[in-house]
Amino acid sequence: MMTNKRSRKSTGDRKVEILQTALDLAFEAGPGMVSTGMIAQKLGLTQPSIYKHFSSKEDIWIQVANHLTTQIRGNLDRCRAANCSPQDRLKMQVLDHLRLVQKNPALPEIMVLRELHKDQSVLRQQILQSMSAFHAVLVENVAAAQKSGEFREDIDTDDAASLILGIIQSLVLRMLLSRNPAILLPEGERLLALQLAGFAHIGE
Repeated sequence: MMTNKRSRKSTGDRKVEILQTALDLAFEAGPGMVSTGMIAQKLGLTQPSIYKHFSSKEDIWIQVANHLTTQIRGNLDRCRAANCSPQDRLKMQVLDHLRLVQKNPALPEIMVLRELHKDQSVLRQQILQSMSAFHAVLVENVAAAQKSGEFREDIDTDDAASLILGIIQSLVLRMLLSRNPAILLPEGERLLALQLAGFAHIGE
């Protein structure tokens, strides 16, 4: 006898699915347009089902903020702990972040949108704090690459970090205009290699 049982997701899995769907919709329709009704429809759920996991729409965006910032800081921790050269840690840091943006392309859109709901402003503030930490780790890695002899010592570490961050920002702008997150990794890897070559000692 055959049974037809629908697989039920655990509470944790369902919450992550709702958060990811909110982010996907933020890229498709714009952060300010996302509603719990849209999330429910996308997932084939009812709105009350959404509220079983989140007390309010504001709670969804707060949890989105925690979800994204945890990933950003987790990538930074992985980079700091990596047993490789400073230059390879730099590459890891940048490419990990581009992978995160590729998976969550609404992230930069939320950061630059002028008109955000109160709940989304909390999200932007947390992301901005995480990106400040991201810049600080870039500076650390540039300084370590100078100390190891991989980069020239006459380069200002903060300027170098800003140039590397500029690669990410320019690619993000291209992504927002083209609506094509797939460009981020291949173009990021290529442009980063060019930039790091400019930091190397002449003749290397």
